[in-house]
Amino acid sequence: MAVPAAVLLALAPTAASAYPNPGTVTGATVVHDPAMIRTSAGRYLLYATGGGLSYRTSTDRIAFGAGGDAFSARPSWWSQYGATEAWAPDISFQGGKYLMYYSVSTFGSNKSAIGLAGSATGLPGSWTDHGIVHSSTASHDYNAIDPNLFVDDNGTWWLSFGSWWTGLKMIQLDPATGKQLAGNTTRYSLASRPTGTKAVEAPFVVKRGGFYYLFASYDTCCAGADSTYKVKVGRATSVTGPYLDRNGVALMNNGGTPVLESHGRYIGPGGQSIMKDTDGDLIVYHYYDANDNGRPKLGINLLNWSGGWPVAY
Repeated sequence: MAVPAAVLLALAPTAASAYPNPGTVTGATVVHDPAMIRTSAGRYLLYATGGGLSYRTSTDRIAFGAGGDAFSARPSWWSQYGATEAWAPDISFQGGKYLMYYSVSTFGSNKSAIGLAGSATGLPGSWTDHGIVHSSTASHDYNAIDPNLFVDDNGTWWLSFGSWWTGLKMIQLDPATGKQLAGNTTRYSLASRPTGTKAVEAPFVVKRGGFYYLFASYDTCCAGADSTYKVKVGRATSVTGPYLDRNGVALMNNGGTPVLESHGRYIGPGGQSIMKDTDGDLIVYHYYDANDNGRPKLGINLLNWSGGWPVAY
C-alpha cells in the first residue's frame, strides 16, 4: 500500500486503556455492522446495516465515500419479516463473484431470515437477490440474523449466525447454491449464555495457525453511548466447536476472551468482521462515539496473532 500501515492505524493503546483506539478514518464513517472486502484492483468495498444495505468505499483505507445502497429496490420477500431495511451484511468473493449474506428482521424479534445476493462487481445496484437461506420464527429458540460465511481449507462451506436466545449457530452450505446442504441439516451450537443475559450475537469465524477462531459481539448494542457491546473470541480445533476461551471456558457456557471493549470516547465496539489485507488481518467494526451524541462510527484495527490469540493494535 502506498501509505504506511503506521499512518493508517493507531498502532498502540493509550496509557489509560488496554484496548487500542480505532485507526484514522475520514469521510462517510457513520456505519453500523460493517463488512469490508478489498478488490483485486485495491478498492475497498464496505457494506453495512441500513436501507437496502448501505455502501462505503475507499482507495486507501482512510478516506471513505458513500454511494448508493446494494439494493436500489428492496426484494419483495423482506416484507414477510416486517423489514423495511436489511442488517449486518457479510461480503466475500467466491468462485469469481461477490456474495453477500444479510439479515432481515425487526428489532427484538426472532421472526427473521438470512438472505443471499450475488454480484459480478460488488458495486451498488449490481446485486441479484437469491432469496432466503435460513429463517427462524417466534417458536424457535434461536434468531436467524447476523450471518457469516466461512469456507474451510477443504472447500466446505459453513454459515454461522445468531443473536440472543440460545446463542450462535452454524449450518453447512452447498457451494453450488450458497444455501443449506441437503445432506446435512444439523444446526450446530457454537456459543451461548445460559445464565444471566442472553446477549451474544454477530459471529465471525476465521482459521489461523491450525485453530478456528470464533469472534462475537457480547452484551447490548444500539443504545448510543449507553451501549455495552464488546468483542470476544474463542478457538477450537473443529469448525463446529467446541470453542474455548483463553482460560479454557467454553463459549457455550458464557466464555469469551476480550478483544475490544469500551474505553474513552469509543463506546460499545462490535458488529465486527475480520478481513485479510496486504499488511495483515483487520478487525472492522462500529463503535458509538461518546463525543458525538453516541453516533455509530467505523473502527478499523490490525490484529496480531503471534501469541496464538488475536490482539487488536
